[in-house]
Amino acid sequence: MFCPKCKSLMFPIEGSFVCRKCEHSQDIGGQKNTSVREATEEKEMLIIEGNEETLPKTKIACPKCEHNEAFYHIRQMRAADEPETRIYRCAECSHTWREN
Repeated sequence: MFCPKCKSLMFPIEGSFVCRKCEHSQDIGGQKNTSVREATEEKEMLIIEGNEETLPKTKIACPKCEHNEAFYHIRQMRAADEPETRIYRCAECSHTWREN
């Protein structure tokens, strides 16, 4: 279930869903099923946010500050027969960029 306020993932805690980002809570009984189509209709999708320490790191130069270490996340952005996209976030300045 996703938070209706900030669109982050909500977690079941003590009989309700709680958003760890904005602390919005919703009773489990009042759960709304969201279709995949509704979830993908958003104009912008934030890929890497918070908890960066759990993401893998790699050695790559940041195009903004030239720091040589970044967190990364792999995402299938197009059709299944196209290559995945690797999204990087600099460990120093938090600049985000992507590489196909």
